[in-house]
Amino acid sequence: MEKLQNGYLFPEIGMRQLMHVEKYPGAKIISLGIGDTTEPIPNIIASAMSQYSHALSTREGYQGYGAEQGNQELRKAIAETMYRDMGINDTEVFISDGAQCDISRIQLLLGSNLTVAVQDPTFPAYVDSSIIIGQTGEYARNTGKYGGIEYMRCGPENSFFPDLSSVPRTDVIFFCSPNNPTGHAASREQLGELVATATRNGSVIVFDAAYSAYVSDGSPKSIYEIPGAKEVVAIEISSFSKLAGFTGIRLGWTVVPHELSYSNGFPVHKDFDRIICTCFNGASRIAQIGGLACLSQQGQKATQQVIGVYKENARTLARTFTSMGLEVYGGTNSPYVWVHFPGRRSWDVFSEILEKTHIITVPGCGFGPSGEGFIRVNGFNSKECIQEACHRLRNLLG
Repeated sequence: MEKLQNGYLFPEIGMRQLMHVEKYPGAKIISLGIGDTTEPIPNIIASAMSQYSHALSTREGYQGYGAEQGNQELRKAIAETMYRDMGINDTEVFISDGAQCDISRIQLLLGSNLTVAVQDPTFPAYVDSSIIIGQTGEYARNTGKYGGIEYMRCGPENSFFPDLSSVPRTDVIFFCSPNNPTGHAASREQLGELVATATRNGSVIVFDAAYSAYVSDGSPKSIYEIPGAKEVVAIEISSFSKLAGFTGIRLGWTVVPHELSYSNGFPVHKDFDRIICTCFNGASRIAQIGGLACLSQQGQKATQQVIGVYKENARTLARTFTSMGLEVYGGTNSPYVWVHFPGRRSWDVFSEILEKTHIITVPGCGFGPSGEGFIRVNGFNSKECIQEACHRLRNLLG
């Protein structure tokens, strides 16, 4: 734990926001920072949870502990809806309280005696959980990197996909697509290269598909769309947080294929099942009923309408920054927009925007050393707030 540098990124932003509010108590803060959904949960989903919750007050409707692996009906619905024609069995789906929690459970499964590769920049929980579990060496202040982790640079110069031929072999590869924070969705060819590299090296891919519902250009939404991924190399984690606005309800899942095994032939699935049964008592029954409603035909239609709001907001932000002559990425297959401020430090840009516009952003350096000079903004807000934010940003930067 003592290796961790400063605090976790988002609590640090939260503390700076509190200090700003104390300094400017009358300011109207607009948050384009932490990726927290803002639109109401569709009624069909909220009603399903409400009805189930009320039934718990009756003798006939009360239920206690559920299966640690999750509601069987929900596991089946995820397999059939999210992984249609990919060969995923419902017994390979483990329901959880969110993708971030599953990242740490997967780290428990993997243990400390291995090497890890991450995209750079990427979601900080991959690196921080690797540090906590004991997979890393010391932090090098001159590079902003930890020993024992391979940082796979993913920037504009390589179309946000690493040169895998130059990356040393590691036991595990954490890969997020669409990527948080850059918004880049890897192509079928790129993911094919990733699977081929992992297969050749005997590596395991931990694929984070939390933003797959935002893909709109035909890019793969799951690593299991790539031949060989399920049979040999990949675990996939995903979430209802950005799919259905469940950031406060907490519901996600992990897929561990039966075929995936250690070098000695022992199934990884059996070990992950033991981790779940030992370290987790199962996701909330109420949340899981909500998940089932999300995956119904009406639920999917309703959630896509909400996702459409966030995607349009992201496009509005991207157009605004582009109109000011800045280099802008993302905002197409993702709720995130990645903006470059050449020659400037990320925290300085964050501080200036907060001080002069009362807008919260995220400094890119918090996602890895290659994020220096960038900020991340997101479309998780009302259309009116996004328009007001764009007005303030144009006054500052235009």
